[in-house]
Amino acid sequence: MGCLKGSLHVNLKNPRYFTDDDERAIYLTGSHTWNNLQDMGITDPPSPFDFSAYLDFLQRYNHNFIRLWRWEMPKYRYNLDRPFSFSQPHPWKRTGPGLARDGKPKFNLHVFDESYFQRLRSRVEMAAERGIYVSIMLFEGHCAQFAVQGWEFHPFHPDNNVNTVDGGRLDYYTLKNKRVLTLQEDYVRRVIDTVNEFDNVLYEVCNEAGNYSTEWQYYFIHFVKSYEVKMPKQHPVGMTFQYGGERSGTNADLFSSPADWISPNPEYGYREDPPVNDGRKVVLNDTDHLWGEGGNPQWVWKSFTRGHNPLFMDRIVGLNNQTVTWAGLTPADDIPYAEEIRRAMGNTRRIARRFNLVEMLPMPDLASTKYCLAKPGYVYVVYLPSGGEVEVDLRSVDGELKVEWMHPVDGSIMSAGTVLGGGWRSFKTPFTGDSVLILYR
Repeated sequence: MGCLKGSLHVNLKNPRYFTDDDERAIYLTGSHTWNNLQDMGITDPPSPFDFSAYLDFLQRYNHNFIRLWRWEMPKYRYNLDRPFSFSQPHPWKRTGPGLARDGKPKFNLHVFDESYFQRLRSRVEMAAERGIYVSIMLFEGHCAQFAVQGWEFHPFHPDNNVNTVDGGRLDYYTLKNKRVLTLQEDYVRRVIDTVNEFDNVLYEVCNEAGNYSTEWQYYFIHFVKSYEVKMPKQHPVGMTFQYGGERSGTNADLFSSPADWISPNPEYGYREDPPVNDGRKVVLNDTDHLWGEGGNPQWVWKSFTRGHNPLFMDRIVGLNNQTVTWAGLTPADDIPYAEEIRRAMGNTRRIARRFNLVEMLPMPDLASTKYCLAKPGYVYVVYLPSGGEVEVDLRSVDGELKVEWMHPVDGSIMSAGTVLGGGWRSFKTPFTGDSVLILYR
């Protein structure tokens, strides 16, 4: 399947990245969008999502990673002045008797809807055939917190299931209710059983439930690991920023977690000046948790040269040569710099595949711009956020290195001869604006 050699695990030689063979580093980067698993939109039923065309889109930009989104509410709206949105399918079957608050048969929380898990398996398998990694989102906590009408339609609202289960809205993302927890465990086991055989799988416990969810998320990280330990394959489990306004978690919660990978919030500069990844966790630096919707190509290269794996929360994807959106948006509604971000991420992956990333470390002191990924003496990738000139410490270089300049967005490469090592050397970009300097044996 694609170029996959096995399931991912943290690379012990360079724990900023995953590996599938204990040798090469697997750098992850890619665009994700809300409706890439469940269909979502303002019509009921919502328009189907063309997943095959989405994979074409990812490959066109040289991306190799997606978050496969879970949406818990079958009906919701964030503001009263907006139309309702709908999503389907869901993990549990709507058997009735009786009608839920959205006018459809109530959910039976003891009966799974096979169409949901068949779709999940199919999309993971389709991505695997393209060599694309998929992080399966198990739970989604943002809508329950912030939609003015959301929880009232949730399957675990007592009016919406035949099992008289009350998830308790935000308590659903805690360990307070043993009956709810047991049903959540059953669902997570079913997800794992559905996709365990695939090498391209990762898990994310929950998108943006607040700090009240910390222990619950730690619990499910352990739960996934303990359930998979006796299965054919084991997969990385991640924890992402606990957004909740005044109920937000911290990056310390993420670094203290048992997760293999994390996605931080803006604290410590992950948005403007990402800190050097010290190897405590694989960091998937995601615009979803930094801006919501936002970002720029400079952030992509800053993240890459500091040892992170950048992800983009994409609003619009071009499918079948048309602009297809998740909620009826038009090209004019695209996120600013979206196209440049997509292309920049693909270019960082080209660099990651070209050189032996497992031997390269973020080493800001080697370049005057402070953005340098290097194996001293052998290869240096230096980012110039403002273009112009950069000084690079080549004192560990014995002999000459080849010199290239890469445009960070269009990916064009210009050869600039060689440079002799043995000291600090100055380089001036041939491009207007930001640039990438590549020095290598």
